[in-house]
Amino acid sequence: MIVTVGERAQMSLDAVVDAAAGSARSAATLPFYRLLAKHPRDPVSAFEEVGRQAGGQIVRLNMGPFRPYLVTHPDHVQHVLKTNQPNYVREGMFWDPLAPLIGGGILSDGESWRESRKILQPLFTVKYVDSLAERMADILVEQIDEVVRPGEPFDIVGGIAEIVQKTIVRLFFGDKISDEDIARLIPAYEVGVTATAIRLVLPFVPGYVPMPGDRAFRRSIRTIDDVIYPRVRAAREDPGDGLDVVSAIARARRDDIGPEGDRRIRDDMVGMHGASSETTSTALAWAWVMLDEHQDVAERIYEEIDGTVGDGPVRPSHLPELQYMRRFLQEVVRLYPSGWILPRRVLETDVIGGVTVKAGSTVVLSPYITHRLEEFWERPLEFDPERFAPGRERRHRWSYIPFSGGPHQCLGQHLFMIQAQFLLVSMLSRYRPVLHASGPKRARLASTLRPGGRLQMTMVERSRA
Repeated sequence: MIVTVGERAQMSLDAVVDAAAGSARSAATLPFYRLLAKHPRDPVSAFEEVGRQAGGQIVRLNMGPFRPYLVTHPDHVQHVLKTNQPNYVREGMFWDPLAPLIGGGILSDGESWRESRKILQPLFTVKYVDSLAERMADILVEQIDEVVRPGEPFDIVGGIAEIVQKTIVRLFFGDKISDEDIARLIPAYEVGVTATAIRLVLPFVPGYVPMPGDRAFRRSIRTIDDVIYPRVRAAREDPGDGLDVVSAIARARRDDIGPEGDRRIRDDMVGMHGASSETTSTALAWAWVMLDEHQDVAERIYEEIDGTVGDGPVRPSHLPELQYMRRFLQEVVRLYPSGWILPRRVLETDVIGGVTVKAGSTVVLSPYITHRLEEFWERPLEFDPERFAPGRERRHRWSYIPFSGGPHQCLGQHLFMIQAQFLLVSMLSRYRPVLHASGPKRARLASTLRPGGRLQMTMVERSRA
């Protein structure tokens, strides 16, 4: 057998890795494209089936010329997100299509990410978010009254996203943004999140090759920039001492001058908007589905709301008492985490769980699959908020990662929980939802995991007599 110089060098590298790991091995390969052909209208089901076949083992997904490693076991997730985190960066074919949207801020990696996180972290502490809570509750009630019409059909995915996004925009920009600009910004964000979905299953297609959704994506970026850059420049000219996020970031970046300083604040704002609104919009879209499918859970939530809030509006002081509501939301994001796939590029050859992972390759973590592993979750496909009740058996720390983990853990966890509780309680204290859709509700393919199809409900006024 003839061995080339390149092959000999790679064999030597593998030998070093093997020696360090004891008995490192190659990962098995699963025919992902064959599963996609089996589920042509439901790619998320193909991904779910891959997860079942892998059973927590590290496998490679055959996607033609692209074969990423699938990493789902909590031990292996911990290795990638924490133990050897610097070796696994948010770069590569999955991230490149989104780069024009997210820029080089909090959703990037490297030095620019570290700088953004240092600046943004104080704005998402429990203390700071709690200082926004009263204003958040008031904005949510205003938006619910504007969007919801009792007795009329209500689009769940679009309607909830509109309420959440308007609330986030108002919190982030304060009075520095007009209603007209909000009306332009929100649909642009929606398109930005969903338009590149096909590139998730065809990540090897170069960016210069036209794909469905590309034009809509570019238009959405132009709209976002047209709205945000003037708001950024206005905040930099007069940051004041307001609590709105754009003013706070402008104060923190006062030394970043010129167009580059504008761009950094823009990237921070867009990144945090996405992180703050997408998780909440996705979770709350699924929340209505779960309430409809689990009436016993819904009744417990109604009882808790009535006993805690009564007929009045929900206020921040009520939240600590809404314990079952909190468990309900924790279970929603277990089954339907917004960030359902977390791709990373491998900088240097490594060993994960005895499997050699080579430099330059891609690993894909999936909270969606990790949260469904039978080894760590009893009855994993069942919806059961009580699995998060106090005193329940402790599980592997890295078996539950709806907000990722390690240095890249989402800053907006507390903001999500407060906003989600405010919105649900504000609506459920006044209405009972009646869903129109029938049959199974499946997730649609996008960078986040929202329900597919057209889900509608009618809000019926509650009677406590």
